[in-house]
Amino acid sequence: MPTQKNLPGTSITLMQQAILAVFKQHPFKHYNHKQVLKKIQQLYFDDAVEQLLEKLEETELRNLVITTLTNMVAMGELLESEIGKYKLFPVEQFIVGKIDFTASGSAYVMNDDFEDDIYIARQNTLNAMHGDKVKITVYAKRTGKRQEGEVVEVLERARTEFAGIIQVSGKFAFLSTESQRNGIDIYIPLSLLNGAKNGEKAIARITEWPSDSKNPAGEIIKVLGMPGENNAEMDAILVDYGFPLSFPAKVEKEAEEIPHAITASEIKKRRDFRNITTFTIDPADAKDFDDALSIQKLANGNYEIGIHIADVSHYVIPGSALDDEGFDRATSIYLVDRVIPMLPEKLSNDVCSLRPGEDKLCYSAVFEIDSHAEVLNKWFGRTVIHSKHRFSYEQAQEVIETKEGPLKEEILTFHTLAQLLRKERFKEGAITFEKVEVKFRLDEKGFPLDVYIKESKDSNK
Repeated sequence: MPTQKNLPGTSITLMQQAILAVFKQHPFKHYNHKQVLKKIQQLYFDDAVEQLLEKLEETELRNLVITTLTNMVAMGELLESEIGKYKLFPVEQFIVGKIDFTASGSAYVMNDDFEDDIYIARQNTLNAMHGDKVKITVYAKRTGKRQEGEVVEVLERARTEFAGIIQVSGKFAFLSTESQRNGIDIYIPLSLLNGAKNGEKAIARITEWPSDSKNPAGEIIKVLGMPGENNAEMDAILVDYGFPLSFPAKVEKEAEEIPHAITASEIKKRRDFRNITTFTIDPADAKDFDDALSIQKLANGNYEIGIHIADVSHYVIPGSALDDEGFDRATSIYLVDRVIPMLPEKLSNDVCSLRPGEDKLCYSAVFEIDSHAEVLNKWFGRTVIHSKHRFSYEQAQEVIETKEGPLKEEILTFHTLAQLLRKERFKEGAITFEKVEVKFRLDEKGFPLDVYIKESKDSNK
C-alpha cells in the first residue's frame, strides 16, 4: 500500500484508498464496518492506517465510503449504477438455525425472524453438514435478490456417525462417505481402524473437526462387511439416513428389567376382557402384534366390539431412557427385509406384543353396535386381554371367502358390520384413496426373488 508521503491530501485520503482497495478485491461482497476494518488490517501493515483504525467510528467509516464512491463516479472511475455493489450493510447480525443442504452443495437456514429461508452459498457453509445447528451472519439484502448469509460457527452436529468405504494408504486411512448431501472423507488414524480393512464398508464416528480443516478426524466403531453384501448395504443406508443400528445400553437395560408377569393388583384396575373372544390380524411376516379385536353378542342381541391397542405407556415411564429414546425415534421403520423398532425387542416383540395365549395390557375403545352397524354406546379405558388366535390377512380373507375356518362366526360378523359402516361412510361423502403398494419376495439372504403388487382385500379393511 502507498505510504502517506506518496499520497496527495490528508490521512483521510489514505484511509479512503484502503477502503476502496478492500471493496475492489471482492466487488460483489457486502461488508459491515468491522469486516472492512479487519480486511484492511489483513491487507496492509501501515502505521498511519493502524492509527486511523483505532480512532475510526462506524458513522465515520460510512461517510468515508460514501465520499470515496462519489469521488470515483465524479472522476469517471466508477459508473453510478455500480455503486450499489460497493455498499456497506448494517452491523453484522447473527442468527441460529438448522442448515438444510441441497444436492449442489449450497444450503438454506430457516429462522422465524425471516420470511424466507436464508441462502448459504457452497463456499460459505464452513464445515457444516446437513441438519447441523449453525450460527450464521446475515448479509445485506440486495433489491430483488434473496436473503443470503454465511456460516460462522457450527454449534451442534446433527450426526457424528457415517457409513462409507475404508481407503488405507500407507500410514493413514480415510472413510469415504457416499451421501449426496454429506459427502466427506473422514481421516482415520491406523490405530483407530478397529480391524477395518481396505475396501470394507464401515461406520466411523467423528471425534474432531477444527473449523479451519477441510476433513474431520474420527474412529471406526463398526465394520459392516464388503460392498454389495445385503446386510452391509442395508446397515449403511440406515446410518446414512440417521437411523441407529442399536439401542443405547441404558435403554436396553431398562427394557430387560421390565417384568413379563402382570400383577393381580394391576388387573383389578382394568376392565377384564380375557374371557371374551379376541384375535389379531397382521401381515404374515409380522413379529409384533400391537392391535387386536374382540367381539361378544349381548343379551339384547347387539354386539360389543372392542379395539385393543397394546398399552405401552404402562411400561414406558415418562422421563426414562426408554421414553427419551422412543421420542427421538418417533416411529418404527419398515424396510424391505427388516423392521427397525421404535422400542427394544423386549417391548415391541414380547411384553407389548398381543401374542395368542398370553395375558396382555391394552388401552381399548369398546362399542355397543346393533345389527345395522349403529353405534349405541361407547367406552374408552385400560383393559387386560387374552388373544385366542393370530390371523394373517390372507388367512382372514380365506375365512371371508370360503366361510370356513377358525372363528368363522366372529370373522364373518366383523365383515358384515364393516361393510355396513363403509357403505354409510361413503354415503356421507367419504373418499377412498386406493394406492399401489409394491412388495418383494426375498431369499434367506435377503436378496429379491420376485416383485408383486400387494392387493388390498376385505380383510385389510
